[in-house]
Amino acid sequence: MSALIKEIKKMEAGPQLVTAEGWVRTKRDSKTVCFIELNDGTCLKGLQVVADKEKFDNNLLSSISTGASIVCEGTLTESLGSDQAVELSASKITLLGEAPESYPLQKKRHTLEYLREIAHLRPRTNTIGAVARVRSTMAYAVHKFFQENGFYYVNTPLITASDAEGAGQMFQVTTFDLDNIPKTEEGKIDYSKDFFGKKTNLTVSGQLEGETYATALRNIYTFGPTFRAENSNTKRHLAEFWMIEPEMSFCTLEGDMEIAQNFLQYIFKYTLEHCEEDMDFFSKFVEPGVKDTIIHVSESPFVHMTYTEAIKELEKSKDKFDYKPFWGCDIQTEHERFLAEEICKSPVIVTDYPKEIKSFYMKLNEDGKTVRAMDVLVPRLGEIIGGSEREAGLDLLQQRMKELGLREEDYWWYLDLRRFGSVPHSGFGLGFERAVQYVTGMQNIRDVIPYPRAVKQADF
Repeated sequence: MSALIKEIKKMEAGPQLVTAEGWVRTKRDSKTVCFIELNDGTCLKGLQVVADKEKFDNNLLSSISTGASIVCEGTLTESLGSDQAVELSASKITLLGEAPESYPLQKKRHTLEYLREIAHLRPRTNTIGAVARVRSTMAYAVHKFFQENGFYYVNTPLITASDAEGAGQMFQVTTFDLDNIPKTEEGKIDYSKDFFGKKTNLTVSGQLEGETYATALRNIYTFGPTFRAENSNTKRHLAEFWMIEPEMSFCTLEGDMEIAQNFLQYIFKYTLEHCEEDMDFFSKFVEPGVKDTIIHVSESPFVHMTYTEAIKELEKSKDKFDYKPFWGCDIQTEHERFLAEEICKSPVIVTDYPKEIKSFYMKLNEDGKTVRAMDVLVPRLGEIIGGSEREAGLDLLQQRMKELGLREEDYWWYLDLRRFGSVPHSGFGLGFERAVQYVTGMQNIRDVIPYPRAVKQADF
């Protein structure tokens, strides 16, 4: 296997023979020399290949165009240009695959909207290629953090008969012939005849199943796809996205917040260290100053405040908001950003939310009005992590489910965790695409996942 272009660019000039493989980004000609920028996707800026026209067949050089795949052999020489230390003086070029003029990625600036229409080719662009490298690095950092801190990786099911959020916005899974759906005598759909014998859906979260393993292995994390049938055609929503959800036994809200902060800062620092070239690109061309924002978040202590304290601060500036804050409201993105950017000027963790706006499994505080929930808010985005201490008491959990109209028979196995050796336990969720979007400064979440799934969009 030949060296990667990112490795070749770090080599010193010398007489040793070097082989570089990749796709042509640009080609320009002078009277005697052909200059080719060759990129294999391992770095932002490619390797400059210099071909002396006297040494190569003119038909070969004419066949090489933007998008073509080639193999170049030659020696590295010191580059006269300021953008690279070395360049490849080619002695042999092999054309592997031509790219005609119909190749959609010619040498010009393409809009991100256009690139979504050719999602199978867009990774070859600077922007989406950089996103892909950052996404890969962040995914590795996620596993690295948890593995280094005693967590076990658990794969939770994608098909489920329960709704972790109680939201009901789920994609149904069925093998029924939709033109001939079996019905009961009462005229209702007879799910007993479906593949699983009951109504099933694609999961919105692996949290509940994750808790079962946390109460056996102590600390676990999930990292996999989740699905929401939410009819939201915005820059912030996807129908299919990846979630990171750790669950920790013998852990209260205080421990949950500590782990969330350490985790977020770890993956940010790791990405800054291992994707320096790409982060500089994003900070210069995509979101000015995004690199400085990520550095700030990765190095700053997180401020803590309760929901009640946050509302009091927001009410002082209520005239600045489209949605007026009040105690009991669900804090909006404009409020979250104001708290992080204007009031705290740093990441902030808001805790103890009203129970009415949070999920059934969150532990009730002694005041009977709030739950031990927490949201991590960061500048420029707002909420990036949501979590809580889970309700460990069987009676209290059953009472909460009854209040929300949830059927105990649908969660019998979840309630068993409170019947048999219940312990304080906590966890949180981080939407991976939201985190990648934040780090890169990309404005549309559909540009940070290889193949976005959204309303009326399931191509490729």
